[in-house]
Amino acid sequence: MAGGGHAPPPKQEELQPHLVKDQLPNVYYCITSPPPWPEAILLGFQHYLVMLGTTVLIPTSLVPQMGGGSGEKAKMIQTILFVAGLNTLLQTFFGTRLPAVIGASYTYVPTTISIILAGRYSDIVNPQERLTCSMMDIQKFEKIMRGTQGALIVASTLQIVVGFSGLWRNVARFLSPLSAVPLVALSGFGLYEFGFPVFAKCVEIGLPQLIMLLIFSQYIPHLLRSETHVFDRFAVLFSVVIVWIYAHLLTVGGAYKNTGPRTQLTCRTDRAGIIGAAPWIRIPYPFQWGAPTFDAGEAFAMMAVSFVALVESTGAFIAVSRYASATPLPPSVLSRGVGWQGVGILFCGIFGTGNGASVSVENAGLLALTRVGSRRVVQISACFMIFFSILGKFGAVFASIPAPIIAALYCFFFAYVGSAGLTLLQFCNLNSFRTKFILGFSIYMGLSIPQYFNEYTLIRGYGPVHTGARWFNDMINVPFSSEPFVAGFLAVFLDITLHRKDSATRKDRGMHWWDRFRSFKTDTRSEEFYSLPFNLNKFFPSV
Repeated sequence: MAGGGHAPPPKQEELQPHLVKDQLPNVYYCITSPPPWPEAILLGFQHYLVMLGTTVLIPTSLVPQMGGGSGEKAKMIQTILFVAGLNTLLQTFFGTRLPAVIGASYTYVPTTISIILAGRYSDIVNPQERLTCSMMDIQKFEKIMRGTQGALIVASTLQIVVGFSGLWRNVARFLSPLSAVPLVALSGFGLYEFGFPVFAKCVEIGLPQLIMLLIFSQYIPHLLRSETHVFDRFAVLFSVVIVWIYAHLLTVGGAYKNTGPRTQLTCRTDRAGIIGAAPWIRIPYPFQWGAPTFDAGEAFAMMAVSFVALVESTGAFIAVSRYASATPLPPSVLSRGVGWQGVGILFCGIFGTGNGASVSVENAGLLALTRVGSRRVVQISACFMIFFSILGKFGAVFASIPAPIIAALYCFFFAYVGSAGLTLLQFCNLNSFRTKFILGFSIYMGLSIPQYFNEYTLIRGYGPVHTGARWFNDMINVPFSSEPFVAGFLAVFLDITLHRKDSATRKDRGMHWWDRFRSFKTDTRSEEFYSLPFNLNKFFPSV
């Protein structure tokens, strides 16, 4: 053999696996280390831009079905923004204290649609049937909104009680790194329908946005190797501005002049219909649509959805803690955060957002893209939300970004959150057949069962559970349509019922790594990351 024999054996350190890290390394600014103020303000504005996608898409879908027009849509967007800013500040100051944005959630949309289709609103004139009934249209919108408010107010009590009573703390202690993997992974990967399928509706805008974001965030920093990190940290701002201008040039240049109405609505930059309808200055206020109305069935359905959102938010909170380079969430802190999220849902009902609140998955992904997990940055973004919700015209300009641009961003952010779940595998024994079964079965069924429920609903117009009680249908169909809920429930159930009480199994599950985080006081870093401000821990101790 040429070269004089066999290659030397690898050194011992080359055979060692990568070290397990309970805090994510290589984060530029962690939860307690804010960037300089100018940079923090720009990063906060970037978070505001990212959360606008869900904030705009949900009212765009719901308001026409509720009987409202552009004016109602603009007011609903303003209200969602205002309440999201308020809830984000409360969560970052008094909840988990993680840099988590608490915004609108797609999880609540099916139940809101069920309220819209309820029989008690069927006698109100539909705006598409009689164009002369503008006052009747507003009356229909307001009545449906008041019904949604009542359901949200009742549903908020679930998370408030479960969180502040400490019940969710006891549930969270059953979580292991193994059972958290499917929950967190599908909190991101399970939102695949809002990525490529949406930006492909206008691929000439969505694809350039995806490519530009990839170049700015991944390739340019690699090529330049600069210590300023300008391009990767502000990749969203650079790419969105460039593609937005490009989309506007296509619009004014007449590229969509002879296209169909769906293409016009998706691709054009002047079809949002909210800039002209938005008031210059307006402060959302409680019960602005009138006194809420209550229906027992709708309240029960919304409570079921609130529980699904609670489970999904648990996965998102874990991802946020990872990308903020904090230690794993102590169960008591998670339970405290759930309680404050319940308060957030209460505010949604009081102000009339038409939608409940949960952790914004896209903003969790932005933490990973920028590698900035600073609490101050997210608090600044909350201030932007409140500011632009009051100055309606200015906020409407940013809210008019075409949906395919936002969907291209989602392809990055949801993928990052999903990968946060996969990183928890480092704590587990992947050579264990027990581990392989729990992971594979829960993730597969977490994708397969919701796919069946969603396809069934799309084809027939109603879910597999179809009785005369619409509220009961929602209580079953909505949970089984949620990928993280199904995967997380199966993983926790199997992990608990299949585990033997021996040290080897505990090690396979990763519990020997997470044991010191099962209580607030067993790790000294908990005080740094999760303690309450203003010395409030004396009055509200974490255990």
